[in-house]
Amino acid sequence: MKKYFAIGFFLLFLAACGSNNNQTNASATTDTTSATTAAAPANDLSANPDYQKGLALVAKSNCLTCHKISEKLIGPAYKDVANKYAGNDTAVTHLAHKILAGGSGVWGTVPMTPHPDLSEADAEQMVKYILLLKS
Repeated sequence: MKKYFAIGFFLLFLAACGSNNNQTNASATTDTTSATTAAAPANDLSANPDYQKGLALVAKSNCLTCHKISEKLIGPAYKDVANKYAGNDTAVTHLAHKILAGGSGVWGTVPMTPHPDLSEADAEQMVKYILLLKS
């Protein structure tokens, strides 16, 4: 019975990931872990509640399929987004809307798919986390 449950869970996981390469997802997760570890001693972001909540939301979403912390994948690196929107008072609202509705043209020709299943509050929390990653 446990085998059937494990196989079913694995198939659901594959379906949720689409046709993405598991190696890419693993490297994105590794990048998140190493960035978290590397960032903690420098300015201790890990103690920031926005960082903790946002990181948890990003980790359980499909964001790391297209984005990495410090290098471009399909979409821009989170640090590049944070640097571009640093000091912008409307960045949280604007970027949360982009997460929910999708968009294209700002970072190249590849469009970001919409994520209507997220709540606006969760999208804003994710943006707050990303903006904390500025260099």
